[in-house]
Amino acid sequence: MIVIDVVLDSAELLKSCRVSGHAHAGPKGGDIVCAAVSILTRTALHILSLAEGIVVRGGPRERGVFLMETEYTAAGKQTLFVVGAFLIEGLHSVSEEYPDYCAMTIRRN
Repeated sequence: MIVIDVVLDSAELLKSCRVSGHAHAGPKGGDIVCAAVSILTRTALHILSLAEGIVVRGGPRERGVFLMETEYTAAGKQTLFVVGAFLIEGLHSVSEEYPDYCAMTIRRN
């Protein structure tokens, strides 16, 4: 199972996202759940790493583990809001559609 842990800061902006595990919803290289989660997290990481006013650390740690942490200034707040909301909604959609293979929690810090 894929376990997703999202942490939001006091402004409800993405502080961190940790993904671990494997869905095992299909054959290696053909698992739609793993593919969806991977594409969402890697695309968000890439977009945020290019944005002004956002420092993002992390990425794939090892097979089956992804971690992203963010810090931002006023210049990056809007971008982090939009990309973070897109990432969270996308991951939430995957976990709702495939609850036997993906679980997500959102914590506020």
